[in-house]
Amino acid sequence: MAESGKFRFAIDRGGTFTDVIALCPGGKVRVMKLLSEDPSYSDAPREAIRRILEEETGRPHPADKPVDTSLVEWIRMGTTVATNALLERKGEPVALVITQGFRDLLEIGNQQRPRIFDLAIQRPELLYKEIVEVEERVVLQRADDSLSRPANARIELIKGTSGDIFEVWRPVNVPKLRVDLQAVYDRGIRSVAVVLMHSYTFENHEIQIGRIAEDIGFTNISLSCQVMPMVRIVPRGQTTCVDAYLTPHIKRYLTSFASGFRDNLKGVHVMFMRSDGGLTSMENFIGSQAIVSGPAGGVVGFAATGYEESGRAPLIGYDMGGTSTDVSRYAGEFDHTFEATVSGVNIQVPQLDINTVAAGGGSQLFFRSGIFAVGPDSAGANPGPACYKRGGPLTITDANAVLGRLLPDYFPQIFGPKRNEPLDIATARNAFEKLAEEINQFAAANNRGKMSVEEIAEGFVAVANEAMSRPIRNLTQARGFDPSNHVLSCFGGAGGQHACDVARSLGIKKVHIHKYSSILSAYGMALAPVVEDESKPYGHGFDAANFKDISRKIDELSEVCTERLIHDGFQPEQISITPFLNMR
Repeated sequence: MAESGKFRFAIDRGGTFTDVIALCPGGKVRVMKLLSEDPSYSDAPREAIRRILEEETGRPHPADKPVDTSLVEWIRMGTTVATNALLERKGEPVALVITQGFRDLLEIGNQQRPRIFDLAIQRPELLYKEIVEVEERVVLQRADDSLSRPANARIELIKGTSGDIFEVWRPVNVPKLRVDLQAVYDRGIRSVAVVLMHSYTFENHEIQIGRIAEDIGFTNISLSCQVMPMVRIVPRGQTTCVDAYLTPHIKRYLTSFASGFRDNLKGVHVMFMRSDGGLTSMENFIGSQAIVSGPAGGVVGFAATGYEESGRAPLIGYDMGGTSTDVSRYAGEFDHTFEATVSGVNIQVPQLDINTVAAGGGSQLFFRSGIFAVGPDSAGANPGPACYKRGGPLTITDANAVLGRLLPDYFPQIFGPKRNEPLDIATARNAFEKLAEEINQFAAANNRGKMSVEEIAEGFVAVANEAMSRPIRNLTQARGFDPSNHVLSCFGGAGGQHACDVARSLGIKKVHIHKYSSILSAYGMALAPVVEDESKPYGHGFDAANFKDISRKIDELSEVCTERLIHDGFQPEQISITPFLNMR
């Protein structure tokens, strides 16, 4: 609760809605849900804070002036800004700086072909626009000394942070690199991703290149030795490209967000949710850590509110929003994954294990050659579903409205062209009646029975339910867990309309719905811990002879993270350490 006499805000900026929970002075809790995009305001999180401050203090906070933050203690936020930029390929133009001879490495990738029999394979668009090859070479020394070394080379032996011995065959050709980087800069690119062979353990060359790029004037420099110092150059390189591609986009959003407040939020503790379920400061929030920023808050929220209450039964998190549905599992500890593929890009960062399907309340409904299809296209916040009365398409929300699962009396009157009308079920029904004509014409031509509007709406809901059940089966049955032994923790704005159907199809007998279920991702951010992490490669086996050395390295990493948290104002007794070993 807010004991400082100031307001505390936790915010989840989703693709369709922005959810806000405010802890007010005196212990009052305020919740608010706004459309993430609306012509009447420039930024939904800022607008929600402005409205709550105005309503709770009784003092005017004009919408056209920076918001007064003298009564705000902290703001915690998760956002889909990075995710959307990656999915829509709207990030920053990037130049890839890579060891000479490996310019095509990231384009070749790891040779995975998920659709091996597809006759028209569409490769994902590359994140980088330019390539700069660096004349440098570092090679891992072999025990059998079978390397074919270059003639007359002055070879330097160095020991990497992993404990392996490397040979530096060629230092960085600085004059040529400066010319190449200057040419890229002159073509308008301001963000670079530096990915060199073996830099996960020998970082000197990347740091040297980073300084040169900074001298030239690049505004964002992502070094793979800092973004993710892990073995395997392909996922490390792709992760670094993601960071260079998204970080400037995020920084622009953060700058825009802060500019809507007095003194650019000076004196307010602003933190953002990372993909691993921890909070980090606004200054340290980077692209590679932001892919599932919003959904991560929901995982923290349902774990904190449902695990003990359900008798410590394993939980399945079922977060159905306006654009997509996120599912995850919690059985006493968070499940993390250290490698994931998002929009065709392999990302090697710690993140909560969250599966996403493009089926949400705003998912559009289509009838294609006798088949009911739901999504992946979404109506978004504007124009929204047909029942919003803004000319939007038919969606799952409209299907639920026609079936009587949405009661307009319980919705605010913010719909229609002027944002002052109630939810309109009649508009949704009219749109379904037009679709029913098309469906029944097809049915008559194929000797099938006529369908009513309600039957059509039920059909689309059933398709959506099956699409949302599939990733839950992947999290449970595919990993040897019986879904019927779990409790379905339902949250998200649209989750309650489908939870019972989804639970029934999976054999789940109990559904848990928290009182803040429609804003649980925001609530989770209010409960989330502040996290610092540090990783280091280790090139030896996990056996008894190396246990002491492994423990020493873990202690070194723990000390680095502890010092950072103490610098941020935490006391040693407030800090807990959780070591992870990512072994292959």
